[in-house]
Amino acid sequence: MRIGKDTVVTLDYRVTDSDANTVDEGAQPLVYLHGGYGGLFAALESALEGKETGEVVTARLEPDQAFGEYDAELISVESRDLFPATLEVGMQFERVVEGGDEETALFTVTDIADGKVVVDGNHPLAGMVLVFHCTVAEVRPATAEEIGHGHTHD
Repeated sequence: MRIGKDTVVTLDYRVTDSDANTVDEGAQPLVYLHGGYGGLFAALESALEGKETGEVVTARLEPDQAFGEYDAELISVESRDLFPATLEVGMQFERVVEGGDEETALFTVTDIADGKVVVDGNHPLAGMVLVFHCTVAEVRPATAEEIGHGHTHD
């Protein structure tokens, strides 16, 4: 069976950056519903379209095709007293983003010093070229329930 709209695809994969440094080992297979349901980057879905079990695909995604460009405006320096006592670099938290629609974004603490905390709202892989090395492990028709829900069911 070929990968097409409304198929469930299982991929064995590994992700590297543009210098071939491993970003994600792909320890677990990636299973997604193919056909624009948002479970996979659109550029990667396009590269996989029409492939069959056993085929190998390498797809290079530019930042705007993956996690976006790095945005320096998403970095802010806050007073240390706004955070819990057990704060550490690497901790993440949700924060309402400006704009009035009550949307939240994930922020990561990147530095703590001199009574200040630096937080970054960029995805950790923002601004990076990502190279996906994939082997199609399985392709099957999606069930009506999976299509209705827009995601796979295990």
